[in-house]
Amino acid sequence: MEYRQLGRSGLRVSALALGTMTFGDAGTAAALGGVASREARALVDQALEAGVNLIDTADMYADGRSEEILGEILQGRRDDVLLATKARFAMGAGPNDAGLSRHHLIRACEASLRRLRTDHIDLYQVHERDGLTPVEETLAALDTLVHDGKVRYIGCSNHSAWHLMKALGTSERTGLERYVSQQIYYSLLHREAEYELVPLSIDEQVGIIVWSPLAGGLLTGKYRRDGTVPKQARHTTDWSEPPIYDKSRMFDIIETLAEVAREHGRSSAQTALAYLLGKPGVTSLVIGARTGEQLADNLASATWALDGTARARLDEISAVPLIYPYWHQANSASDRLSPGDLTLLGGRH
Repeated sequence: MEYRQLGRSGLRVSALALGTMTFGDAGTAAALGGVASREARALVDQALEAGVNLIDTADMYADGRSEEILGEILQGRRDDVLLATKARFAMGAGPNDAGLSRHHLIRACEASLRRLRTDHIDLYQVHERDGLTPVEETLAALDTLVHDGKVRYIGCSNHSAWHLMKALGTSERTGLERYVSQQIYYSLLHREAEYELVPLSIDEQVGIIVWSPLAGGLLTGKYRRDGTVPKQARHTTDWSEPPIYDKSRMFDIIETLAEVAREHGRSSAQTALAYLLGKPGVTSLVIGARTGEQLADNLASATWALDGTARARLDEISAVPLIYPYWHQANSASDRLSPGDLTLLGGRH
């Protein structure tokens, strides 16, 4: 397993992280297969044996049950892993049971600590933007949690570039704790993060942790243009993440991915993960599984790298169009591009 530096921090995390959104049988987990405690323990054992040192969860996964299961599993070996969790979404019906206010964040963190049976969280992430709470209040609450020893590092998730940059600027101006990472959706099917989130991360030294790198299972090789779908397919339910805007383009990418995978003697899932692991700025991919077989296949993606020709084919079939101002920058500013700029504009001017 490869270990990568997490943003502008001294923390080293495994290139693959174990996601636990499937743990439990309530709320979101029920729609994702509902992995029970015994099966969850086997998955955690398998991941740790493969060298995974980062496990990611959230308070709202299975209405808190995911954290509870993880807390049970990690008794006696808490120091073997880095625990990441998140807060922002509603954990009750009250007017202050959601959001990023000081009131909710501190209560949410303390509740997560109880469920996880630990005295600290290694990476505490705000799960989504809260446009009604001043960013200064959110960062001050997170800063308090760090200085109280309840949290070691902080990160954000699902922010736009200006949201993240505003937070980073506020941290610099006020001396409050700074986000070391952002957890974002990024996959071969959806590369919109390359417009601003990836360049920002490189320029500001913010680690990128990717959720749903297999696009909610669409890149596993089990979906076909003829309508074939796997059993328990979330995209046959009312699950809407990630959204599908252009089915023809989606299947063009899926079929090219399958061809590249066959040529390398790998599965589509392994190839899609290996593709992302080689993208600029990416620190770790959060992989989830319902079975040990699925997890083993995903873990194998960390054991090899795509060659340049294969990567170029996948880049070409999945490339995002240059929207404004990027086409203008490609045409007019190619003589003075930064490393961040080049992640999007390199080779396109």
